[in-house]
Amino acid sequence: MKKGLIIIITLVSFSLKSFGQDPIFSQFYANRLYLNPAFAGTAKCPRLTMNYRNQWPGIDNSFITTTASYDKQVDAIKGGIGVQLLSDRAGEGVLNTTQASFMYSYQLKVNRKFSIRTGFQATFVQKSININNLRFGDMIDARRGVVYQTQEQINSDNNVYPDFSFGMIGFSEKTYFGFAVHHLTAPDEGFIDVATLPRRFTVHFGAVIPWSLRSEDMSWSPNVIFQSQGQATEINVGSYIKKGPLSLGTWYRSGNNRDAIISILGVEVDKYKFGYSYDFTVSQLNGQTGGSHEVSLSYTFPCRPKKVRFETISCPSF
Repeated sequence: MKKGLIIIITLVSFSLKSFGQDPIFSQFYANRLYLNPAFAGTAKCPRLTMNYRNQWPGIDNSFITTTASYDKQVDAIKGGIGVQLLSDRAGEGVLNTTQASFMYSYQLKVNRKFSIRTGFQATFVQKSININNLRFGDMIDARRGVVYQTQEQINSDNNVYPDFSFGMIGFSEKTYFGFAVHHLTAPDEGFIDVATLPRRFTVHFGAVIPWSLRSEDMSWSPNVIFQSQGQATEINVGSYIKKGPLSLGTWYRSGNNRDAIISILGVEVDKYKFGYSYDFTVSQLNGQTGGSHEVSLSYTFPCRPKKVRFETISCPSF
């Protein structure tokens, strides 16, 4: 009960009066459209992806996020399109977020070995709170718990607003890098006072290196991802080893404080890809959060060879 009360108070203080932050995912490349809108349409064929994350289940299942996305290359518009739906539930349903995003990316082939792709994203966002489950500081008695009526006045339990983002990626046969800026207009998502959603800045870099000349189906992929939003910053350093249909990944996430060690297992069978990851909490919350579980599933649809050839990005699937 104490843990649940702590997390509810934290959620209320950040969502109603201060600044919000975006959900995070540990399988970065299994949720590419969330990482960078420039990834829309980068597969050879249309792609459907679903992701589920349960963060800190030891604290009353406080953060549950799901996404579903679809993207494809469209030769007629010389680019890719993508659609992503997101649902985020925080504090056992105290704060709920629903998003629908639409993306367009354009690819420019600089030379035979290097291409650039830019992406634009427009998002419709709805945030809502369950007023009946809210707990404010003036409701709590030091000895008896929650016994008082709050004096806080909530103008609305629902907030709807548009949001816009931009991203760019550059890539060659074995290396790739990119950056993205989400929430370009820094929208107001507050319910009581003005609560500006800070811009989220992402910079990522990686490579896919064949393990040896004799083992073409085995590769090693080192990666670095840096993200910053408001007062929060984090850096993710990790690598993948891929052998045939199996992929193993390990990441270390560190920010304002130590955060987590991430283990990832991915399996690719025919046109299906399945991934599971677990975050081992190494911060001061170790032993209380229950870590974080994440599952991804994607399906690549059959398609005919492209009339207009474009370079695809060689990067991890999870």
